[in-house]
Amino acid sequence: MAALNYTPYKTGETIINSSGEVDYISFKAYEAYPELLCAFSTRKGGVSEGMFSSMNLGRIELDSKENVLENYRIFASAIGTDAGNFLISDQKHTDNIRIVSEKDRGKGFSKDKDYEAIDGFVTNEKNLALCLLFADCVPVFLYDPVNKAIGLVHSGWKGTAKHISLKAVNMMADNFGSKPDDIIAVIAPSICKKCYEVSADLYEAFSDKFFSDELDIIFEKKPDDKYQLDLWLANKLILNKAGLKEKNIHITDLCTSCNKDYLFSHRASAGKRGNLAGVIMLR
Repeated sequence: MAALNYTPYKTGETIINSSGEVDYISFKAYEAYPELLCAFSTRKGGVSEGMFSSMNLGRIELDSKENVLENYRIFASAIGTDAGNFLISDQKHTDNIRIVSEKDRGKGFSKDKDYEAIDGFVTNEKNLALCLLFADCVPVFLYDPVNKAIGLVHSGWKGTAKHISLKAVNMMADNFGSKPDDIIAVIAPSICKKCYEVSADLYEAFSDKFFSDELDIIFEKKPDDKYQLDLWLANKLILNKAGLKEKNIHITDLCTSCNKDYLFSHRASAGKRGNLAGVIMLR
């Protein structure tokens, strides 16, 4: 497997960890909170083969159920939990967020899902590992260390245009008493601006939700009505609007597309790929 290549810049926000054959990513922003487990998978350390090699945590219909479930067991052990704690999403690029509790533990892994089109979870219950899947779209982790509440959302371009991260912050405030001032956010590995060329229709989709000066900095105009879109910065602006302190918003230094041999990237592989997983849990 190719060596990891930090591109386009280093901020020190992402930390590469190894446990046996498994590599996984953690975040500097959460190191001071031992009660919090937060991890993001890589391609390394699983049992899947071919375009799914090797730690594929999704696309069961194309890989195999046995491989994917074994990968979850391996990944869970590497990051220090049990796969039975996982609660796996059913993503459809919506802004639907589900408040989850003990009764939801294991859904998507050892139990059938009784929900669909869910692109985010929030909870304040312990030992419930919120798990969403990614392969270029932006994972946004949220932690309130005062009220001990967590959230995780899947913010691709559609979720970003719908401000799903702001919705998650509001749900944490309404349901768990979280104050935006206290929430610490991590914008995790995903596609960087350099790798994300988009067409004018995406600019139009964002124009109803962002101010013109914001559009000027998250979209870089190119010839032929094309743009480079900075989803990292767009999600940072959304978190600013939600009331998070500037110092509590942490942006990855690791692009999925730049590192397609180490992380799954839908765009870089033309769709021939598995899924990465983002996990956050209160111990």
